[in-house]
Amino acid sequence: MMDKGNNSQPKVGVYICYCGGNISDHVEVEKVRERIEKLPQVAVARTNMFMCSDPGQEMIIEDLKSGKINRVVVASCAPSLHETTFKGAIMRAGANPYIYEHANIREQVSWVHQGKEATDKATKLVAAAVAKASLLQPLTPIRLDTTRHVTVIGAGFAGLKAARDLALRGFKVALVEKRPFLGGNVAKLKKLSPSNIEAKDVLISLVQEIFDNQNVEIYTCADLKNFSGYIGNFELRLKITPPKDLDHIIMWEPIGSKGYFIPFKGIIPSKDLPTEDEIEIKTGAIVISTGFKTYTPRKGEYGFLEHKEIVTLPKMIELLATSATSADGYLKINGKKIRSMAMIHCVGSRQIPGIDPEDENGRLNEYCSRVCCSAILSMANEIRTQYPNTQVYDLYRDIRTFGRFQEEIYIRACENRVKFIRFEPGEKPIVRQGIMDYSILIQVKDTLTFNETLGIPVDLVVLGVGLEPSNVENIVNLLKIPVGSDGFLQEVHPKLRPVETSIDGIVLAGTSQAPMDTSDVSNSASCAAAKITSLLNKGFVEVDPFIAEVDTNKCKGHGECIKACLRDGALVMEQGKAKVVPALCSGCGACVPACPEDAIQIAGATLKQYEAMVDMIVNDELILD
Repeated sequence: MMDKGNNSQPKVGVYICYCGGNISDHVEVEKVRERIEKLPQVAVARTNMFMCSDPGQEMIIEDLKSGKINRVVVASCAPSLHETTFKGAIMRAGANPYIYEHANIREQVSWVHQGKEATDKATKLVAAAVAKASLLQPLTPIRLDTTRHVTVIGAGFAGLKAARDLALRGFKVALVEKRPFLGGNVAKLKKLSPSNIEAKDVLISLVQEIFDNQNVEIYTCADLKNFSGYIGNFELRLKITPPKDLDHIIMWEPIGSKGYFIPFKGIIPSKDLPTEDEIEIKTGAIVISTGFKTYTPRKGEYGFLEHKEIVTLPKMIELLATSATSADGYLKINGKKIRSMAMIHCVGSRQIPGIDPEDENGRLNEYCSRVCCSAILSMANEIRTQYPNTQVYDLYRDIRTFGRFQEEIYIRACENRVKFIRFEPGEKPIVRQGIMDYSILIQVKDTLTFNETLGIPVDLVVLGVGLEPSNVENIVNLLKIPVGSDGFLQEVHPKLRPVETSIDGIVLAGTSQAPMDTSDVSNSASCAAAKITSLLNKGFVEVDPFIAEVDTNKCKGHGECIKACLRDGALVMEQGKAKVVPALCSGCGACVPACPEDAIQIAGATLKQYEAMVDMIVNDELILD
């Protein structure tokens, strides 16, 4: 929204960053400064090794406080990295943060050009930013009242942790889970690595806290059917569809008086199933904690589904948990003695174009799933410790035991005489029918023994399957949240805004955004809860005022802007004129070219401002030597 209180003659301060050589190695920064300071709008032009550093920010603050400047241009790295930093410095100087314009001369110049071309392009971009900054006016943030309520979608470990943290801070929380069970994938584990703590104990303790907290309302068997609103004031509609039958479940372990633990399923709040219903929820913010699914190998991939002795790692965890200790030192699975077994890494992870086939959607899982190596090695250690006569072969491309104390798992596996065999991605192990009385024969070229081809007879093969994003297409479509190239939900910035999405008030937690182990999931969930606390704690939020503004004197009421609007309800017709609903407008600008009367503009990004930028670039004789 426009602040009409400051229309003083623009005095632009320009601050150009060396970026520790990232920019100055290819751009003559001082030459750019000399050119820019000749522009009539420029009152001050300065350079610094790191403009984002405290001395760099203080330079801007002092010039604003002294009255030398009343507009700011920073030429540095991408605005996604430090635009917030420089706006914060402007606010500390007592000025309006919307008198700021950014010129990206690292990614758009020094990283793609060099020599005179780089210096000239940097000059043009900075000059264009000066032209726009000269026309900027102070703006007032949009203030929105907020509801002190949070909805957490997904009741796995991340969702439970986020709900607990928020409830302890006094927020009302709706915990929404599409399955009858709480706990997600952690409920399918026996122990957590590297602590070796029973997963069940951790889960029960966390759920018990939630059961005991009156701030949390749990909705199981619930799907999101409708979504509307904006930060602080979202409206959701849930569809409750009870499962057909849970009678096949035998083991119901009571948790206090409010729930039951079911091994490898999770925790169910009650034996009484929820009835079919639709529920409306008004909430201030949303946590997406929809977790992951494990990769399902194709038929024939390492012999999967062709030999009953080939199982996935999650299935093996379950089998191992129900195996009795053997007196003869051998692991027994379904009554069969396992004399030797093979465990294969990177099944469904780190897939390579041209080597691995694409899935039905034309995608490959090119990322590392991060947790598989440690999980395989932990299982190998458990087997070698409890069943020392069972030999374990570990077939890997690379071993990545990331995280604190995880490398010790690998060291223990070496000490436990696990036999390691390393293969190249293009020469994967071949699984064949076994020889003699062994079920399976694995042929593999081992790079650790100078590419010798080995034949390994085994009774069991365990496939270390990776993590894949859950199928949350419905949620993505309703909430309009971005998805990364890997299929996981995407944050704004991995370092500066690690749990925020591009939709204000919607944050991510846990493996909905990337593969993580349980410690990282816990940290991510707490981070999401902290972010929401900072958003909602004051009872209101202030959002950037970069929204559409209608000139009612020009508006003829054609309604073309409403047809072009990408967000329902952001533009409405009132008394024959278009009207913007500030809380819903995203400032995308789709409405601007649709108006035949040029009656609508985006605050802070008007056509006049961009025309000035283009004129400055085209008329480069004003700035180039």
